[in-house]
Amino acid sequence: MTPTSAPTTGTDRHPRAFVAPLVSTLMTLPVAALAFFFAGLAPMACDSCGDAASDRFDASYEVAFPVFGFGLVVVLVVLLSAWALPWRRGNAAARVWLAVIAPAAVVLDFVVFHGLVDWP
Repeated sequence: MTPTSAPTTGTDRHPRAFVAPLVSTLMTLPVAALAFFFAGLAPMACDSCGDAASDRFDASYEVAFPVFGFGLVVVLVVLLSAWALPWRRGNAAARVWLAVIAPAAVVLDFVVFHGLVDWP
């Protein structure tokens, strides 16, 4: 009889696979909360505006805020994807890229929001 080899299921596991998603989570969630806070305060920028400026601001904000919310959902999906990838060595590069993209996507989302709003 030939000796059987040990199963190799655990040898391919990356021991520090959690580091990139953890660092990304610790960066992304506070930045996203801060961006959401400032996007929520944005309507106060036009409290003292005249009627025409207020109407333009309100119309642009009604479009920009849902776009911002959708962007935050995309960020959450990217962050969850970084956690959900199998913790194998072959997925290390994809996991790191997703972890880097998540906080950068929050910044991009806020820049898009800021660009869509017609500020007074």
